[in-house]
Amino acid sequence: MKQALVDDTEDVSLDFGAEEEERALRTAKIRHPMATFFHLFFRVSAIITYLICDWFSKSFVACFVMILTLLSCDFWSVKNVTGRLLVGLRWWNQIDEDGKSHWVFEAKKPSLQNKTTATEAEARIFWLGLIICPLIWTGFFFSTLFSLKLKWLALVIAGISLQAANLYGYIRCKVGGEDGVPSSASSLLGQQFLQRPDIIFGML
Repeated sequence: MKQALVDDTEDVSLDFGAEEEERALRTAKIRHPMATFFHLFFRVSAIITYLICDWFSKSFVACFVMILTLLSCDFWSVKNVTGRLLVGLRWWNQIDEDGKSHWVFEAKKPSLQNKTTATEAEARIFWLGLIICPLIWTGFFFSTLFSLKLKWLALVIAGISLQAANLYGYIRCKVGGEDGVPSSASSLLGQQFLQRPDIIFGML
């Protein structure tokens, strides 16, 4: 019985050490500086370019193409790279054997064995960038609409669609995704919303 108590004490001590190590890992500084940089670079650059493009170029087409390229690069990098590295989430579309399209949302559970586990600082940067920038583009939509600058309206709608699609996808991952068990989108509205930026992105 005495030996059993010693074994139980050792197990508790080991578990406590693992919890401390995991907490230290989560509160560490940024572990993926390049991914964190590019998570914000393209979307912030698109916003800044939209605000000042009239100052350095009189060509509407050149400004339109430049901003749309930045938005598309942001959509691709956030969807395929930074979401997986910074918060362990990913979403994608797959075709089953019957030829039907399914949206899949997945969340990866952090572990000590996984050296790419994101930190709290990275997660905070990821979600702030993901939420704030679509709100800014929504503000641009109303300002463009009220100022009757309708030529910019298509670009602003593209910005809202591309960035809001990533926001919707990662919220679905956070709410419904499980470790290694994909969660398929069930609503037709959500599928149509996610299909819009893929169509825009594929036209480039």
